[in-house]
Amino acid sequence: MRTAAFLKPYAYAVLVAVLISGAGEAAKADDLPSYMTEIAGKTSSSPAETANKNILALNTAMFGLYDAAGKIFQKNILDHHPLILGLFSGAGGRFILYRPGQPPLEAPPVPLQYQLLKSVGHSTMALIEVVTPYLDNPNDLSWRASLLAYRSQMQSALDGVATSGIQADWQDNNRTILSNNIAFMDDCATKGVITPAALEAFAHKQTPLLKLNVAWAAQTQVHHWMGVIADWKKLLGSDWDKTYAASNTIYVARQNNVLFSVLAQFFGPDAINDRLLLIETISFTTTPEDMLDALTRVIADRSVGALVFGNYHLMDYELMGGDGRKAIIAETAKRGMKPFLPPIVPFGSHQWPTLITPGTGPATLDDLP
Repeated sequence: MRTAAFLKPYAYAVLVAVLISGAGEAAKADDLPSYMTEIAGKTSSSPAETANKNILALNTAMFGLYDAAGKIFQKNILDHHPLILGLFSGAGGRFILYRPGQPPLEAPPVPLQYQLLKSVGHSTMALIEVVTPYLDNPNDLSWRASLLAYRSQMQSALDGVATSGIQADWQDNNRTILSNNIAFMDDCATKGVITPAALEAFAHKQTPLLKLNVAWAAQTQVHHWMGVIADWKKLLGSDWDKTYAASNTIYVARQNNVLFSVLAQFFGPDAINDRLLLIETISFTTTPEDMLDALTRVIADRSVGALVFGNYHLMDYELMGGDGRKAIIAETAKRGMKPFLPPIVPFGSHQWPTLITPGTGPATLDDLP
């Protein structure tokens, strides 16, 4: 009985495979049971379609093979190299140290004051976002309920500044920011309209106050992480020279990325784009596992590039980029266009992985009026 019970699902699977594939006389539509006709039938593929599918399948299969090999590569890397991950977070970042043969060491978080300063600063930015869609529209008061609800939260925050974790000499600035927010909200609610002039005056009033909060938050964050990385460098001793590190970033945070810039102070210029990497992602936060996978892929591809093309850092670049560049130059010439391309840089360049070309215009908050 056990044998029969085992064979039944096996026999059924074989039957379905034969029916669906259209192989043999049993696959003829006329011979199929009525309950199979809707899912079975002859398939067709031209020789060219079959050939193309078979070739494209190689590229699809590559990713599975990469994943399998990557697990082995990652273990080998972690067995021989310390590794630091600097992960973006709303709490000012997260740093993790991986050492061969030891459990990951997570750094203590940035002091809460950092988050408090950011939260107060963000409250003004959020308020502007709330009211902007309704400028100069007295016939639409749909904003009023959410504004008043936010005002209640704003008042609670203001009432708690004195007993919060914000240091005493920074508290007055934060009280003023919150008070200005409330005054603006009350004015909008009373008048029943949000005018561009009122919004602009409010924004300009908050600008110097917000700049202070940004500066203090940056000081708090940088002081903390500089201390952490300095301690880890001492802890690793001579192993520091074979340590890898990576930080993640999205588009808007890539320039002057704080976590990467802190790491760069200890790794030095020669490590940039070699042992110190800035990995671009599509969201503010990512997991340590995803970051390890990304870093493993970069390091593994370097060895492949060295083996196949004779250059260790070649695979850090778009492989077709050089020939693509030549093709763009040729194609633009055909069209009477002048090519617009960045300068060629050597494989293994140690320049900052952010915008580095100087130009005119403001570049910091201090440069703004």
